[in-house]
Amino acid sequence: MFQKINPIAIALIALLIVSCKSKPDSESTEIEAEEKVTENWISLFNGKDLDGWTPKIKGYDFGDNIHNTFRAEDGVIKVSYDGYDGKFNDAFGHLFYKTPFSNYRLKMEYRFTGDQVADGAGWATRNSGVMIHCEDPRNMAKDQNFPLSIEVQMLGGITEGESRSTANLCTPGTNVVMDGELITEHCINSNSDTFYGEEWVNLEVEVYSDSLIIHKINGKEVLRYSKPQYGGADMDDYSVEYKAKIGETIKGGYISLQSESHPTEFRNIKLLEL
Repeated sequence: MFQKINPIAIALIALLIVSCKSKPDSESTEIEAEEKVTENWISLFNGKDLDGWTPKIKGYDFGDNIHNTFRAEDGVIKVSYDGYDGKFNDAFGHLFYKTPFSNYRLKMEYRFTGDQVADGAGWATRNSGVMIHCEDPRNMAKDQNFPLSIEVQMLGGITEGESRSTANLCTPGTNVVMDGELITEHCINSNSDTFYGEEWVNLEVEVYSDSLIIHKINGKEVLRYSKPQYGGADMDDYSVEYKAKIGETIKGGYISLQSESHPTEFRNIKLLEL
């Protein structure tokens, strides 16, 4: 005769089997998902040269890298002024990546080094930025200061103990919405820490077309806003084409790195399309 098996014991055994089997599968799925995301990140900078990047500097034609301002050295993109003879002359520059994007995560490391060019503006000391949703640089006027864009402004601390946030928002030719309100101020500070030295800082920007943009520093969210759009008090600096679009949201554009008179370095520039 067969001995009667306790139904509770059967249930416990079945539960144990399912648990043991599902856990590895779950972990495997998470690992595969992580690997898939990692594989989809693309490097925008090869660490060797400026392949894929083109400068546009105020007063010069697109592609004219005056005084070797932007250069690839030691595995980083350097913004350097050692060829300027101490005269910046408001030659604001931007180094544009070749491809426009709309929905993505962008991450990089940056730092400020050395001293500012002697005739650089006071506000530009330890000041740079990454511009997103940029207009096509080929359409910029020769003497145009900045591309119409959204700027993720990078600032370094100057006086120990005095706060100077980074990953701020500046809006050349644009406006945004924050907490349901249209923001027309040119620059809005983030709630980031202040970085005084020459240490590398991790910057990440999440961009969801014209719906949401998030700034992060060292993995921490420091600012968010929505509905980037044409507008702003400085619209006279831009073409008639953009003036006709005031209030229209901006869904994407080019990415550029800025030159504003203080030596800056960028590395590990990567992008994940969403």
